[in-house]
Amino acid sequence: MTGQNGSNGRIRGTGRRRKESSRRRRATVVAAWTVAGVVVVGGTGLGYAYFKLNGNLKAVDINAALGKNRPADVDNGSQDILVLGSDSRSGANSEYGRDEGTARSDTAMVVHLNQGHRTASVVSIPRDTLVTRPDCTSDTSGETVPGQQRAMFNTAYEVGGPACAVKTVESMSGIRMDHYLEVDFTGFKKLIDQLGGVEITTTQAINDSKSHLNLTPGTHTLDGEQSLGLVRTRKSVGDGSDLGRIQLQQAFIKALMEQAKTVGVFSDPKTLFGLADTATKAITTDSDLGSVKELTGFANGLKGLGSKNVHMVTLPVQYDPADPNRVVPLEKSAQQVWAALKQDKPIPASAIEKSAGDKGGAGQVVR
Repeated sequence: MTGQNGSNGRIRGTGRRRKESSRRRRATVVAAWTVAGVVVVGGTGLGYAYFKLNGNLKAVDINAALGKNRPADVDNGSQDILVLGSDSRSGANSEYGRDEGTARSDTAMVVHLNQGHRTASVVSIPRDTLVTRPDCTSDTSGETVPGQQRAMFNTAYEVGGPACAVKTVESMSGIRMDHYLEVDFTGFKKLIDQLGGVEITTTQAINDSKSHLNLTPGTHTLDGEQSLGLVRTRKSVGDGSDLGRIQLQQAFIKALMEQAKTVGVFSDPKTLFGLADTATKAITTDSDLGSVKELTGFANGLKGLGSKNVHMVTLPVQYDPADPNRVVPLEKSAQQVWAALKQDKPIPASAIEKSAGDKGGAGQVVR
């Protein structure tokens, strides 16, 4: 576990290097919430398909783990979903670094679906944001893990798993998370390959030795490995920061949403089943979404959501005065963001205009 200020990781493109294994850490869940909207629509209630897909799913009972001491469950038709990616290097993920026996959530997004599910706001939380982490229960030992001030956000998943990550986000935002979704490196690659790749356009060359991505300026169809490289890229774009990498991830999500609508996932049963089989193996959900029936209902509610109706921002932050390799929330601006989600309103531009999160310099590299 990282110390009070975190002994590894960095935000800015300058400063000391991270350890090799932790330097590569980047969760790849940029597609997970979109996948939920396309993988199980129609046709999955038939015998073999239903039981096979149902057996693929992994679920975590967040409600049982957190109990009743949570923000109020506002029943206004909107939904809030915490989307995480774990950075475990076990099993097939070992090629991306040494397995240290633990995992962190190095990409985190709060997805707010408005009433009617025709628009969405997505708030990315930088992994190195210093937060007050609440007391949590370890998901491995069952023991209580004391809360900590100035803890890196991504340590919540490390010490207490999905439930602690949800509890930390709810403590920060005052918003109850209706659902939880998680995906890992290998699952992400397979999902992209099953979709037939994702088309993106780069405005400049990307040559990143750490993510092993080499692209010339122009239009490219990225396979799973290349897509993973893109969402892990940091040093070769913008100011080399993790905030810039978030900008790449946000651009990739929108491209992915458009790609998913062009490959016949809503009309071709074979394509649909292949994608559903891959996706249900790749994701972990909360127990309320942990069946094909429930996931299908959730997916149906997202069919009308297009990339043009998704507003993506980074939680308003500034570099920490005590440690330039970390960021801290701009409290007033952050509360404006959370208030907008609570009230089911668009996030005002004024909430993010002073944030370092929009100054990563990578916002126009991919479109």
